[in-house]
Amino acid sequence: MIKVSNLSKRIGDVQALNDLSFEALDGQITGLLGPNGAGKTTCLRTVFGLLKPDNGHAEIDGIDVAQNPVAAKQQLGLFPDPFGLYERLTPREYISYFAELNGLSRKDAKNAAASVLGKLHMNDIADRKCKGFSQGQRMKTALAQAIVHEPTNIILDEPTRGLDVMSTRVLRDLLKDLKDAGHCVLFSSHVMQEVAALCDQVIVMAEGKVVAVGSPEQLCQQTGKTSLEDAFIELIGTDEGIAA
Repeated sequence: MIKVSNLSKRIGDVQALNDLSFEALDGQITGLLGPNGAGKTTCLRTVFGLLKPDNGHAEIDGIDVAQNPVAAKQQLGLFPDPFGLYERLTPREYISYFAELNGLSRKDAKNAAASVLGKLHMNDIADRKCKGFSQGQRMKTALAQAIVHEPTNIILDEPTRGLDVMSTRVLRDLLKDLKDAGHCVLFSSHVMQEVAALCDQVIVMAEGKVVAVGSPEQLCQQTGKTSLEDAFIELIGTDEGIAA
């Protein structure tokens, strides 16, 4: 479980996070939904320990990120930009390397890499160099790196950005599999269809604050709208920054 309590963060002249609080539960996919500049990425970077909040704190399975960052990060998997892979490495080498970075011994890292390659049906590309991989192959390799150490929580920042339609569908299926296995999945997006299709819970953000919390259906009922996009516009009071 990921818990954010009263997070505030100022970056330059911008109040990126403003007393932000929410929970993302195990066995659910939680989406951070908001227009550009709402604070979604700042929130995720703070949860992962890449940014230090001015006030408040984030907990990963009850572990305070600021007080015990190493233990907290061991319970987190961060889905990176799939276009930033080390192209001279094979998926097996790449995944094993990150398994060791997350505290596994070299032997355990190799075994964990072999296991996740099998789970994601990647054995046919496991020992090919990443250079020249398709979008879908890159995406699977990036996700395998994020989950190789078996974290209970997965964080993704606009994960389908730059992916084609088929790769997006593959990623959605993989995220649903993680949810069904009991993981807590937290991702940011401003794509309505993506959030409506995936999320059990939606955290609507604007100007660094939580505007509303609920399932897509609950947000529609709350606003009297028939689509999540219309509900979103009603909740934040503007259509600026909306992506179709």
